[in-house]
Amino acid sequence: MRALVVVGLLAVTALVFVVVAVVRDSQGNAGTAKGCPDGWPLADIALRDRKDVKLNVLNGTDQPGLARQVADEFRNRQFQIKKVANEKPIDDIAVLRYGPKGVGSAHLLRAYFLNNAETKYQPERQDDSVDVVLGNGFQQLATTTEVNQSLGDLGGAEAPPGTCPMPVKK
Repeated sequence: MRALVVVGLLAVTALVFVVVAVVRDSQGNAGTAKGCPDGWPLADIALRDRKDVKLNVLNGTDQPGLARQVADEFRNRQFQIKKVANEKPIDDIAVLRYGPKGVGSAHLLRAYFLNNAETKYQPERQDDSVDVVLGNGFQQLATTTEVNQSLGDLGGAEAPPGTCPMPVKK
């Protein structure tokens, strides 16, 4: 009989703790941007389909035609190519430049460079396109299998410092 009383008290205590935890949950507005400080931009961290990602492919190497070649590869993989041009030379594999509306797209593109592309967040940028600047260290885009593995390793996109995640559309 004593054991039943003890088990009953433990069950009631556990129930009280659960109710208190749910009522005092401080993460109730997580992902809704309700707790975002005034003036902070909302970052679109949703992972985009390739067909919805807009790219500007820029050649930051001394190899003529590289931007056009890589733009064609991205186009064959169903990305939207907005601009192909030359850029000042860089030594990196690639640099991805994007604004608050391009966070999710840039996250996807990191996987095409096996997370070896440098990312440059530009808070003042208003469009949802991503600049892909190819550098002297670039050799080739990742295969579909490598992209999928890289996305798994990267996890989900995160809002850059000074931004709040955009509310998830239901």
